Amino acid sequence: MLKINNIEVVYNDVILVLKGLSLEVQKNSIVSLLGSNGAGKTTTLKAISGLLRPDNGEITDGDIFFEGEKIDKKDASEIVKSGIFQVMEGRRVFKDLTVEENLIAGAYTSSNTNIKTSLEKVYAYFPRLKERRGQLAGYMSGGEQQMLAIGRALMANPKMILMDEPSLGLSPLLVKEIFRIIRKLNQEENTTILLVEQNANMALSVSDYGYIMENGRVVMEGKCSELIENEDVKEFYLGVSSGNKSYRDVKHYRRRKRWLS
Repeated sequence: MLKINNIEVVYNDVILVLKGLSLEVQKNSIVSLLGSNGAGKTTTLKAISGLLRPDNGEITDGDIFFEGEKIDKKDASEIVKSGIFQVMEGRRVFKDLTVEENLIAGAYTSSNTNIKTSLEKVYAYFPRLKERRGQLAGYMSGGEQQMLAIGRALMANPKMILMDEPSLGLSPLLVKEIFRIIRKLNQEENTTILLVEQNANMALSVSDYGYIMENGRVVMEGKCSELIENEDVKEFYLGVSSGNKSYRDVKHYRRRKRWLS
């Protein structure tokens, strides 16, 4: 469904952030993009959704295809109309609009949206939003704003949602609820999801396939069931130690960590 071929992204004509990145997202799947801060995960999402230009970034090499159509030269508005919707890091709701006005704003990015039907669908997934539909979004909790951001994306009836750090700043209980809903949307709405997330354990638990990025490149990929069992992933991303290590073991692990550089 989505195919990225060897793209490079440069900011301000100087800073090379993505260095020959390639990945694929199959239709109706959830794919996780994991990595440390500064690995290039958010830049990857912006490259897909056409949002690099406001940050003085551009794709200088490679191609991005969505459903067989080349999109890397398209404007963000065209990409949204093709069926890709990005849920930005930090929620980015319209704080001076009500919950329902925020949702309706999301519907205007699609020409084939029945607003009433879409609102009913969103409220079915997020009953809390229905309870607060007349409240100003700026007075909602962080978890509620995250639900609103996802609900606003649903209003556009997207084929694919790009989610950037949906667990950011949320309590563990809310994180579980958000990820349960993400999985439910994938299963019930057949919505394809590309997920950028620092909470590697939670992301891998709901995803079908995963990519690990470091320094602008993919350094590891595979089915999530396999990545969860990988010793390097356990050590460096899941915080699971394989037990007491000798000095030799630590040196060996550092050598194995070369795939992260």
